[in-house]
Amino acid sequence: MKTKLTFIIILLLTFVMEIAVPLTASAAVRRTRYAQQHTVYVRRRSKGKQAAIIGGSAAGGALIGGLAGGGKGALIGGAIGAGGGALYNHHTRDKKVVR
Repeated sequence: MKTKLTFIIILLLTFVMEIAVPLTASAAVRRTRYAQQHTVYVRRRSKGKQAAIIGGSAAGGALIGGLAGGGKGALIGGAIGAGGGALYNHHTRDKKVVR
């Protein structure tokens, strides 16, 4: 049981690092242009797509938690998955398009 839980924790940490590292690495590039004025449009994600991201993350977390710890593990995994999905959604929901 303990080895299964350790495996699940390592798997989740690996998944989080795969998402977090590219997001932080891309933030280091900054370009400044002064020659022309551009119109900036903000494309927003629909409520349905936001719900799908958070719900899918919660379902994935519940699945992994259920495999690791039964019903209580599914509840905890679902909560952690929903929290991770909400953080991802908040970080990526508004895209600025310069024209």
